[in-house]
Amino acid sequence: MSETILEVRDIHKSFDGPGVLRGVSLEIREGEVVVIVGPSGCGKSTLLRCINGLETIDSGEIRLRGEVISGRTRDLHLVRQKIGMVFQSYDLFPHMKVMDNLQLGPVRALGRPKAEVEREALEMLERVGLRDKAQALPRTLSGGQKQRVALVRAMMMHPEILLLDEITAALDPEMVSEVLNVVIDLASGGMTMAIVTHEMRFAEAVADRVLFLEEGVILEEGSPEQFFHEPKTERARRFLQSFTYAARRNRDGIQPKNNPGD
Repeated sequence: MSETILEVRDIHKSFDGPGVLRGVSLEIREGEVVVIVGPSGCGKSTLLRCINGLETIDSGEIRLRGEVISGRTRDLHLVRQKIGMVFQSYDLFPHMKVMDNLQLGPVRALGRPKAEVEREALEMLERVGLRDKAQALPRTLSGGQKQRVALVRAMMMHPEILLLDEITAALDPEMVSEVLNVVIDLASGGMTMAIVTHEMRFAEAVADRVLFLEEGVILEEGSPEQFFHEPKTERARRFLQSFTYAARRNRDGIQPKNNPGD
């Protein structure tokens, strides 16, 4: 059995009102892809932000490979080197070329040789179909291209786990599949990930396990086959009925990670 990378133990979080997270606990093992779904405002993004240290928790504990990382401030930057995060807004530096965006973290934060980092960046850009954009400025890229660069930038730090927060929410529909297929490729390569998404067909294709959040608690948990086809709770059934993912499953060119050639 693979090693547990991340442990979230009974965490609570509120913002001057009712709790956004109310006793959430979960474990993620090495190489596992956990997809977190649920209605807007249920606490999905807050959960990822707490794991990454962007939000402090009110109580509970978060561990990375057994080491407590919640509540740390002085060396939080070291934790974030191990926990990569990609947002829906890309967050590329607009005045820097793609290659400079990719080199900044590994060279400055990790102290790696610039030539070595550049070689790796070019290899990874090739992998996502963007090698020819290495010297381009972000403003010249499409939304899908920017998000693929953001994914490469996160991977350049060699994180132990990657958090993806609604990374296709700001994209036009025709750009969604080019980004999601990169994520599926990462999953097939064994990258450990926690993914928040509203793309149900993508969630079914990429997940090893699905968590359904409702009002700050994990209401249901199971395999993608079980959750999407035989949900245990009436609330999950109603949630899934609000999507027409089943009729669209293979219309966007998204290939399941276990059957990339089918």
